[in-house]
Amino acid sequence: KNMACLQTVCSHIKNLFKGVRYGFRLKMRAVYAHFPINITTTQDNTVVDIRNFLGEKFTRTVNLKPGVTCTPTGNKDEIQVEGNDLEMVTLSAALIHQAVLVKEKDIRKFLDGIYVSEEGTIVQKK
Repeated sequence: KNMACLQTVCSHIKNLFKGVRYGFRLKMRAVYAHFPINITTTQDNTVVDIRNFLGEKFTRTVNLKPGVTCTPTGNKDEIQVEGNDLEMVTLSAALIHQAVLVKEKDIRKFLDGIYVSEEGTIVQKK
C-alpha cells in the first residue's frame, strides 16, 4: 500500500514537470444528429457558452478551472482546452462534457454531446 501511494506521488510530480515543459491540450468535438450545437467562449476564453443543444433555447454556461483556456481550433464544431495542470485541464473538459449530457432519453439513440477526440501536449516533443 505504501508503494502505491509513493507511485501516485511520483506520477503527480512527473505530470507537473510535463505540464510546465510542454503543457496539456485536449481537443473536443461537438457531435449532433439534427440541431447544431453552438460553442462560444467569453471572458478571455475562460467561460464556455453552449447553445442549441437538442434544440433547446436554454444556454449552458461552463466556468473553466483556473489556469485553463478554451479556444476554437478552426475546424467545424471543434474546441481545444489547454493548460499546464493535467488535472485542471481534464476536469474542465469533464465539466463541458457533463453540461450537455442527455437526460431522461435513451442514450443509445441520443448520442448528441461534446466528446474528447484527441489528447496531447501544446508543444510537440522532439
